[in-house]
Order: sequence, then C-alpha cells, then structure tokens
Amino acid sequence: MLLDFSVTNYKVFKETAQLNLSASNYDKATHEQSNVYVDQDKSLRILRSAVVYGANASGKTKLFESLAFLKRFVLESSKESQQGTTIDIQPFLLSETTKEAPTELEIVFLHAGSVYRYGFEVTRTAVLAEWLFMKPKSHEIQIFYRDTVENTLETHAKLFRKGSLLQEENLVRSNALMLSVAAQFNDELCSKVVTWFAEQLTVVSSIAEDRYKGYTMMKNDQEHFHQKLMHLMNVADFSIQDIRSKVLEPESLSEDMPAEIKERILHMLVHEHAKIYDTCETIHHVYDQHNHIAGSTNFSLDKDESHGTQRFFYLAGPILDTLEYGKTLFIDEFDARLHPILVLQLFSLFNNPAINTKGAQLVITTQNSILLQSGVLRKDQIWFVEKDRFEAAHLYSLADFKSTLARKRDNYEDNYLRGKYGAIPSVNLAQSFGEEAGKHTSSESS
Repeated sequence: MLLDFSVTNYKVFKETAQLNLSASNYDKATHEQSNVYVDQDKSLRILRSAVVYGANASGKTKLFESLAFLKRFVLESSKESQQGTTIDIQPFLLSETTKEAPTELEIVFLHAGSVYRYGFEVTRTAVLAEWLFMKPKSHEIQIFYRDTVENTLETHAKLFRKGSLLQEENLVRSNALMLSVAAQFNDELCSKVVTWFAEQLTVVSSIAEDRYKGYTMMKNDQEHFHQKLMHLMNVADFSIQDIRSKVLEPESLSEDMPAEIKERILHMLVHEHAKIYDTCETIHHVYDQHNHIAGSTNFSLDKDESHGTQRFFYLAGPILDTLEYGKTLFIDEFDARLHPILVLQLFSLFNNPAINTKGAQLVITTQNSILLQSGVLRKDQIWFVEKDRFEAAHLYSLADFKSTLARKRDNYEDNYLRGKYGAIPSVNLAQSFGEEAGKHTSSESS
C-alpha cells in the first residue's frame, strides 16, 4: 500500500508536493472502520482512497504524471536507455532558481511486511542521487545511498551485497538507476521493490486511458473476471446482457497496414499462438410489438455504445483487478464521461471493507464535487491543487485547515464551490463579456 509520495521541481511543482495517505491522528472516529485500513503488525492506519480537486491547468494531471514517470523510470532505466540518452524529465521552468536544478521524487510504501522508502534526484542527463531504506520492524535501515556527484556509494553489507560489485565494475550508467540495474542482476531485495512498482502500482492517464481497453478485453476473456465485470455493468444499469471480447483473426488484417507490422502480427497469431484482442461485442435484448423479449442482437462497443459506456468498460479492468489483489490505482479525470452517481458508486467500492478486503487503494482527480457532499470522505482524503500568482502549483489537504474552517458538520461541497478552500478558477465570464461589449458600444456611440 502507498503511504506517501512527494515530488519537487517537476513541471508545475516548484516546491515539494506531498501526497500523504497515512490517516491523520486528529480523527479516529470518522469513517474509521470503512475508509481506513489498519495494519496491526506495523501499527499503521492507511487511507483506502483519496480525491484531488483543482481548477483546470492547476497541476492535478502533472501530479499523476510525476508518479507515472517514477514508475516508468524504475522499470525501464536499466534496459532501454543508453549512455548519453536524455531522461524524460522537466523541472519548473518559470524560475531562475529551479530551471537548472534537479527534480526529486520519493515514495514510501508497505509491501510484504516491510515499509520501503525509495527516491532519487535526477536531471535530464544524469541521476545525481538515489536512496533505498527499509523498515522491517521498528527501525529504518539504509540499504544504499548513491551520490554520483561525489562518486560515493554507501551500502548495507548484508542486505545489498551486490551494490559494491555494481559500483566497482561500473555497471550502473550515469543515467540509470541502481535499483533497476540491481534487480536486473537478480538482487533479491531490489527485485522485490521493482516488482511492487510493476505489479502493485497503476497510473491511468486521461490521455492514454484507452490502452487499458486491451487489458480489460483480455481479462474479460477469463470467466472469473467476466462474471465480476457483468455484475458491475448490470449494477451500473447499462442494459447490456453480455459482453464478449473478440480476438483478432489473421484474415481480418487491413490491406493498408504496413507490411512489416502486418508480418509481425501474423507471426504472433499463427506461430506464437498469441491472442490479440481487437474489439468487444455487447449483447442487447430485442423486443416484439408487445415489448416481450424476442431475441438478441450484437453491438460493437466502439461503434454503437456511448462514450460513457466505453470508458466504464476501460476502467473496469484496472478497478476490479486492484480490488481483487489489493493494489494501488491512480486514475486521472475519473469523472470524465461518467454520471455523478456512477462516479460516487465506483469510488465507494474502495471504502467498503466487505468488498475491499485486501487494502486496495484508489486515488483520483476529478472536477465533480459530488464526493464532497456525499458524506463518504474524511478530511484527510480530500486534496487540492492550486497555482499561485507565479504559476507554481501547491498541493494541500482539507485536513490542513483549522477546524473552524472545515468542521465535520460543514457542507464541504458548498464551501469548495464558494472558494473557501481555494483550488477553483477565478473567472467571471459574464461580467467580462459584458464589460467588453460595453466598450464596443461606447466606442460606436462616440
């Protein structure tokens, strides 16, 4: 489970933005049994969900992008980048003090009975520092601390024996992470950490969300998952009787497809016996003149169903998978093309301990304020992103406000929309257009 994530000097975030998913100690009564997962062994109280609000272009998406970069860099830096290849990072460019400074990211998570703290400082050309700490019991242990500026490496003699060898043999490039390289050399501890990133953390981008369509189609081909998906679709009231994934057939490949790609796909289908899912068919009832069921017909998910139905299907795979295996899921623009009641119901799955039995977590960005007025959230689950007048974004929680500004009995939605917590657009289009129209009228009269 994710406990804490922080990012400094990344795109819109000039200063440190910290998303803390440890439940606050100020309140151990509000939704404690439903919204808080308790790890008795570590005496940890961890939030099952959180929501991030903010105006358009405030930095919500960039927060999720920074986490996605952290995961991608951990998984790919050792095997895909080459010496001299630039690192896909961008600092805060609107300040003379940060545009040449490094970006820092750090993450704290609970995995396999231990708490891990991992982070690094990086520029577009090199990893400047990198560290990994582990807390198996009550005390935190340094596994390694790497400083490429001073060319030093501190390692734990027993828990990270391969560290010195990697350093002596110069096996870690300046633009790669030691964690990733050590895992590639089968270091047990580093492999465990990398596995958490690969298997337990998912970030769904609002831009590339449809790439999870293939994942959901693949999962839908498994009967166990299919039954859960259909239950979810029926409860969501889409009037879909069944939904079946369609496998791509060799004869259906387009003639316009580039020959090299077509050859590769044919090889996968014919010789590797791979399954490539092309689309889905939804099944609907057909009714006679008396509105009795007379049969059924097939629709194309892509061509015949609404955009909201498509998005619900795209997200169903990651959501059900996260709940089943106790993973951590971030979804940007969670409410896009979904009815507010669906947004509330899907989000609430994670705050239901009868459903969320393994400590799964959901963190979303949204513009829909229904979650603020629903009474299902604690203050420490509500987060805001707001830019200052110098265009730097700041992340803060409703729990940071004094109790007089955010009392339990308050209508959080009303307060938010009135600007009491910030993180809303400061615009008055009607007044602005009216003043502009008045200028033109005065000019024409004169």
